[in-house]
Amino acid sequence: MIIDCHGHYTTAPKALEAYRQQQIADPSSRPATPSISDDQIRESLEGAQLKLQRERGTDLTIFSPRAAGMGHHIGDGNTSLAWTQVCNDLIHRCCSLYPDKFVGVCQLPQTPGVPPTNSIAELERCVKELGFIGCNLNPDPSGGWWKDPPLTDKWWFPFYEKMVELDVPAMIHVSASCNPNFHTTGGHYINGDTTAFMQLITSDLFATFPTLKFIIPHGGGAVPYHWGRYRGIAQDLKRPLLKDHLLKNVCFDTCVYHQPGIDLLTKVIPVDNILFASEMVGAVRGVDPETGHYYDDTKRYVDALTLGAADKQKIFEGNARRVFSRLRI
Repeated sequence: MIIDCHGHYTTAPKALEAYRQQQIADPSSRPATPSISDDQIRESLEGAQLKLQRERGTDLTIFSPRAAGMGHHIGDGNTSLAWTQVCNDLIHRCCSLYPDKFVGVCQLPQTPGVPPTNSIAELERCVKELGFIGCNLNPDPSGGWWKDPPLTDKWWFPFYEKMVELDVPAMIHVSASCNPNFHTTGGHYINGDTTAFMQLITSDLFATFPTLKFIIPHGGGAVPYHWGRYRGIAQDLKRPLLKDHLLKNVCFDTCVYHQPGIDLLTKVIPVDNILFASEMVGAVRGVDPETGHYYDDTKRYVDALTLGAADKQKIFEGNARRVFSRLRI
């Protein structure tokens, strides 16, 4: 089986966006839950994610709400909770309609300045009631202004305790940028990945939570390319070797959209720490004129690696099953 650990519902029916626009126009409003039929959901998936699964030869997508749409900086905690539950319920419906093609990962009702304890109830609901197997955790709910404490601060610890209790990982994934200095997908996403990794280097978080599991997407941002820098900084800070300090708890995905990038990722990061992912119909949707193939057809890049069959199986399936231990398909 080939498991894509990073998929977002970027093709949701228009009624979902209409609901959101009502919220944005008046964050204190409580719009009616959008009316979306099963047929509309099928139509939104059949011509996009499911079509690409068939064409590219992948089997299962770990599926979550659109990351840029989380918009944790909009409104207050009540606004975020209402939006989050609507989005998570829609993901659950996708997974129920196609139980052999999608499994859910939840958005969280984060809000700048509001403690992460506010997200625990929704995580529990999604895992225990909806059968989700993980969550997307935004290290910067302010949308590019970085106002909350770093991921290593005790501010986050109650949420981590619940993650450990439920045995679910978090993909560290920012949402849209409202800071004009940072393009959302080209700047803010990669900044978020890289910043999170640097925060982890400077802490002893995994001594406190030895079974906590994080996935850093988009190939780890700048991390693999600057692995020597991070090893050197850790050494200067008298931190343990990165393989001992972080790699028992942190994995990276393959949302890197060219062959040299995937080659570098697998040369620098141990195979046991790499999960296959494409983020298809996501940040980069076009065809690469140099290859004639879609940039986000990442299976093609992994297939081209000189790794042996056992190592490729780890990337395509084995590592995802280990990290997402609740996955039963």
